[in-house]
Amino acid sequence: MDATRSGALVIACGALAHEIAALRRLNDWQALDVQCLPPELHNVPDQIPGRVREAIAAARGRYAKIFVAYADCGTGGRLDALLQAEGIERLPGAHCYEFYATAQRFSELAGQEPGTFYLTDFLVRHFERLVAQTLGIDRHPQLIAEYFRNYRRVVYLVQDGANSDIGQARAIAARLGLEFSVVQTGYGQLESALREAVGPPAEQRVKWGTWQR
Repeated sequence: MDATRSGALVIACGALAHEIAALRRLNDWQALDVQCLPPELHNVPDQIPGRVREAIAAARGRYAKIFVAYADCGTGGRLDALLQAEGIERLPGAHCYEFYATAQRFSELAGQEPGTFYLTDFLVRHFERLVAQTLGIDRHPQLIAEYFRNYRRVVYLVQDGANSDIGQARAIAARLGLEFSVVQTGYGQLESALREAVGPPAEQRVKWGTWQR
C-alpha cells in the first residue's frame, strides 16, 4: 500500500461491526476507518468477493493500508484469490467461529461434536431476522426438525461477557431441540489481527465508516 497515505481502512462483515467498534475504542485506534458490508451477504457468499472488490477499488489511494475483516465465509477460496491479486490480507480461518475461538480450540470443539450449531453475540442478537425468518422456521416451525436434524448441540461463543445474552442463546437451543453450552472466547484472533493491521495508535482523524448496501 502507499506509505505516503495515512490511516487504515478495514472493510468488514457487518456481523463484526459491534465488535470492531468496541476494539477501536479499547485500543484508541484513531487512525482506523471502518466500512461494513451487509451481514446478509452470508446468505449469498458468491457475492462477497465482488462486493469486497468494489470497496477496495473505491478506497484505493486514500489509505496507507487496507485490511479485510472477513474469513473465507463460504466463498470457496474466491475471496483469497481476489485479495492475493490486490495484495491485501484478511482475517484468519474459514469463518468467524474459528477466529473467535482460535483454530486449535475450534478444531477441538468440532472434534468433540461435528453436529454443532454455533452462535456468536451477533447471531444471538439477530437470530430471528437472519436465521428464523430466512429459513422460514418462524412461520413453519415444523421445518426445524428437517433443517437441524444432523445437529446435536448449540455452542454459544461469547465475545463480550458483560453484554452477552446467555438466556436468549439457551432459548434458541431449546427452540431447536438441541443441547446447549457456552464457551467464553473474547475477541480471539479478531483483536490480534486488527492490531497488526492498524499498527500503533496515531493522532489522526476518527471516522466511523458507513453501512454500504
